[in-house]
Amino acid sequence: MSAPNSDQARNKLIDLAAQFYDQFELGEIPHMSVPTRTKSNIEYDEEADVWVYGDRESRRTANTVSGARKLLKAVYTVEFLSEQLEQDRSSTLRELYYLSESWDNENAQFNDQDESNQLIEDLEIVSEVTREDFHMRPEESGATIMGPLFLREQTRRGEREIHCQEDVGEGGYQIPNNPDTIEFLDNDAEFILAVETGGMRDRLVENGFDEEYGALIVHLKGQPARATRRIIKRLHDELDLPVTVFADGDPWSYRIYGSVAYGSIKSAHLSEYLATPAAQYIGIQPADIVEYDLPTDPLSDSDINALQSELSDPRFQTDYWEEQIELQLEIEKKSEQQSLAARGLDFVTDSYLPERLTDMGVL
Repeated sequence: MSAPNSDQARNKLIDLAAQFYDQFELGEIPHMSVPTRTKSNIEYDEEADVWVYGDRESRRTANTVSGARKLLKAVYTVEFLSEQLEQDRSSTLRELYYLSESWDNENAQFNDQDESNQLIEDLEIVSEVTREDFHMRPEESGATIMGPLFLREQTRRGEREIHCQEDVGEGGYQIPNNPDTIEFLDNDAEFILAVETGGMRDRLVENGFDEEYGALIVHLKGQPARATRRIIKRLHDELDLPVTVFADGDPWSYRIYGSVAYGSIKSAHLSEYLATPAAQYIGIQPADIVEYDLPTDPLSDSDINALQSELSDPRFQTDYWEEQIELQLEIEKKSEQQSLAARGLDFVTDSYLPERLTDMGVL
């Protein structure tokens, strides 16, 4: 995925719009093809070691009323993004949805934000430009980093140098929307620990885990935003830091790990840009539920369906994941990260994580 300047990104959008005009001139029905975004259309790229879209495509065509409306919305959105880049402005995905209500053609207005979000993803794919380079921002994710990392970031007020332990409060350094504007200056880190929940992240910081073990603690804040996945990849690739993902022991958390390591089905066109295939899962694993006799909740029907779906998900077709998922279906239990507190508030930092990290060869 390219990282063009604003003029180059704008030109790619204009070229895309020009394709529709060319199709009109040739007497063709205007159309746009994008990869089909389903689990059955992702495949393993051995060279990049990530999951990407396969050859199946969905065609957006004006030969139906609904198809014509989709292309009309695409043209209006391209015009808006082009003007935004020309003026060096930015907007959020949420704002785009509301902005469409001011467009002079009612048929170009979005029905809901999911529709506008999907169109931005379509435009990313066909133009080979990321939404960040369109100057489109998500709502603030609030994801943070705490640890021995010194960096320089670009702001509208100029450059700023920050140490992610010494110059930040307990909340840590907030990851910007576009982490490619960050320059890593120095670090004393040994590894990255990406943590799903805020409660566990706070426990690790309070117990000084980042200082004692040289950990860069990245708060994923649930399903990680693109900026979070991008900075994890950059930290791994550029600083040669091992990546571990510490999440709850349920199928939804396994998918959080999958999106960090292999990419998500929704954004498989960006897997090489966002995914870190070397990332390792550190828990909670079903084996931990048994070994440590952790407090649990019963699996719901949706949990069971999700686990069974993961058994056929190419991202989880390894001996490790098949063994863990089958064990979880057998014991019919799930457990949260913070269930480790049943063994004491310091158990996670004094015993569980050091032992797991040592077994995995990280420490």
